[in-house]
Amino acid sequence: MSRPCKCRRVSELPNVSYFKPVGIPLVQLQEKVLSVDGLEAIRLADWEGLGMDESAKKMGVSRHTFGRILRKAHQVVAGALIFGQALCVEGGTYSIGQHEDKQSGSFECGSEQ
Repeated sequence: MSRPCKCRRVSELPNVSYFKPVGIPLVQLQEKVLSVDGLEAIRLADWEGLGMDESAKKMGVSRHTFGRILRKAHQVVAGALIFGQALCVEGGTYSIGQHEDKQSGSFECGSEQ
């Protein structure tokens, strides 16, 4: 039996959650799914240019877990771009904009899949 997925903090939900190549009807496209926490990892590491340690801390996960999330997100995005697939941002185990409880060091999370 595998361990339950630890909740990840994300700053906010994306404004746009679907991307597709221009000129091809959606029904003709295969779809790749990028998790919301995967998008957050890309935002922190690639857009904001934060290091692994700082990004992991912002998401409330270990550095190793952050690296795994980021690698998978990069693979999903690369596959969608290379093979001309639609990209849908949804799912994952995350908490939106929750701040750490100073006493317990934890934060509330509901599985948002």
